[in-house]
Amino acid sequence: MILPRFYPIFDNADWIARALPLGVRMVQLRVKDRDPREDILRARDLCRDAGAILVVNDHWELALDLNCDWVHLGQEDLDTADLPALRHRLRLGISTHDQAELDRALACRPDYIALGPVWPTILKKMKWERQGVGKLTEWKAKIGAIPLIAIGGLTPDRAVEAFGAGADVASAVTDITLNPDPEARMRDWLRVCG
Repeated sequence: MILPRFYPIFDNADWIARALPLGVRMVQLRVKDRDPREDILRARDLCRDAGAILVVNDHWELALDLNCDWVHLGQEDLDTADLPALRHRLRLGISTHDQAELDRALACRPDYIALGPVWPTILKKMKWERQGVGKLTEWKAKIGAIPLIAIGGLTPDRAVEAFGAGADVASAVTDITLNPDPEARMRDWLRVCG
């Protein structure tokens, strides 16, 4: 499977509405602090109208109920997710940080594997240190044709380095959302990832 090389992550559908007209073709909706239903519905419709991929973070039951196409799960989410139901109707991305998590993710037959944080990140407190680009090369050798997402501390310049190390897709959050000109920054990303 070939995925778009730029994969921003946003916490509400308003960001997605800003990203899609610029040419972003794959986004993740990660709603953590409120009921995500309305954001998921709006993001689903925006993405379908734009021919883009929407990946719903964590909320796999809503993704199923609202006829979404993709879900992203962290390792803790795998403990409670109904994987047979998910695999029957949704494409699946899974976060990984170490070998045990990679083995567990591969057993789920994911449609992509995410590795992070490749560089230090301010998004959330992580128990894992910076993974480094060398681990991208190691992960890619282990997962073969499954798309590999690099996440954590990425910038457009670092994306180039991540691609050189084996990542298929680069993901960003705060590099866009904390930028004084998010649209210009997304255009920078799209140029690099084109």
